[in-house]
Amino acid sequence: MSPQEAASATATIWSPSPRSPSYRNPTNRRAGLPSGALELPVDWVHSSDLADPTPFLDSGQVLLTTGTQFVDDDEHFAHEYVRRLQAKNLVALGFGTEVVRAGTPEKLVEVCLRYGLPLFEVPYRVPFIAVVRDVASWIAEETYARQTWALAAQRSITNAALRPDGLNATLAELSRQLDHWVGLYNAAGEFDRCFPPEAAPLASQEAVGLEVRRLLGGKRRAGTTVRAGNDNLSLQTLGKGDRLRGVLIVGSGEAALDRASAGLVDSVIALAGLALEQGSDLERARANLRSGVLHALLGGGFDLASAISTEIWGGLPRGPIQVAVAAVTGEHRTALTDYLEVRSAARPDSVFYAEQGDDFVLCMGRAGGDLAAELAERFSLSVGVSEAAEWDQLPTALAQARQARDRAEESGAGVASFDAIAREGVVAYLAGTDATAIAGAMLAPLDAHDATNGTELRHTLRVWLAHDGRFDPAAEELGVHRHTVRNRVALIERLLERDLRSFAVRADLWVALLATS
Repeated sequence: MSPQEAASATATIWSPSPRSPSYRNPTNRRAGLPSGALELPVDWVHSSDLADPTPFLDSGQVLLTTGTQFVDDDEHFAHEYVRRLQAKNLVALGFGTEVVRAGTPEKLVEVCLRYGLPLFEVPYRVPFIAVVRDVASWIAEETYARQTWALAAQRSITNAALRPDGLNATLAELSRQLDHWVGLYNAAGEFDRCFPPEAAPLASQEAVGLEVRRLLGGKRRAGTTVRAGNDNLSLQTLGKGDRLRGVLIVGSGEAALDRASAGLVDSVIALAGLALEQGSDLERARANLRSGVLHALLGGGFDLASAISTEIWGGLPRGPIQVAVAAVTGEHRTALTDYLEVRSAARPDSVFYAEQGDDFVLCMGRAGGDLAAELAERFSLSVGVSEAAEWDQLPTALAQARQARDRAEESGAGVASFDAIAREGVVAYLAGTDATAIAGAMLAPLDAHDATNGTELRHTLRVWLAHDGRFDPAAEELGVHRHTVRNRVALIERLLERDLRSFAVRADLWVALLATS
């Protein structure tokens, strides 16, 4: 019901009728009301003659009063009275005439026009209970109409879910029933589909995408509302809390969804989540098939693996490829699988992935870009990347990727490449072995001296060795005089009881520094 049915405008007369009021407007002053003031919905009608009835009112209500509190035509009192009603977001004020006074106080009329609050007169022959009864009847009729619509819409949604392409049909039907656009973000936080399709540019706004990724990152069922331009967007996650499948987004225009519409959206969330979960068995079968294809590739069966991959996923990345390996815990495993499935489906030429034990193995083509770094950051993984290789060199590339992954785990880096390890030399790789304990014992005298005296002998030794034992460039990097470096190196020799002029000693100390860095 709108205030046009409950309140026309200033000085409008409310006259009773069997079903709905009729109006006559001898002094209608609509011009002073803001646009839309007479279109707001009315939740209920309440009557009070208190000077301040707002503690007993709620927004969306119409207030009726006989004007007992308006003893004099006091503009200040009228101003404060209307200001409080407006702050409470009341829809309209009805003034009962001929009970306390013959008409509506003129100051009250002026203040209502100033604040844009609709004001109407209720003549003596119309009891307030008649107004309340009519409003209650209209609200009941509207509620029944919305419930009837919701039941019919629910049947249409259910029928759509039974179609072969149930998910798309369900979302399209929801959009039609609500007369609003509906979109879906996938588990990777990327915009996937929209109904109607022309709404996609708005749905893919960056701010919305950020909020979607925040919801998915929370790893629990959640919902929120986002304002995008003139649109209120309702976002709800899909799937179980430990395995979110995506986010449903519904645009509702300027106004929020009412209870009936929100209930319909809730039912679609359940249906969409079920439709996405029904693919879990198929996903497990596909994961096993991927592992089998990887096994065939490692065994040299490229033609067979390529034929299967082309039939199922659209082909393998074109060589040369790089292999990436990451050990993934159960916490991230399902989320990573969903993400890679979406990525590989969108660009089959960018990556082929498969599980091998606890490892995820990625074979990335040139189109793979910075996928390894992206995964390391998004899922907090240590990822090792091989040198570029052809498919027949896959076993070697896989071994390189695992060595690089081990290096990334040791150093705490997100991504480590075999190329970088190779450039560091053999001694850098030895740093990851049991030599760490021996190296620590070897450098213990330096560490003890630094801790006791506040010196930097260990750091000085590393910089000096990095500059091939030259004092001037080492001093420049350390920011000290070259004689200071000479004195520190001499002290290091005494503490370690080693001759640093020997190449073998320098090499041994360099390995020790790498092993304990």
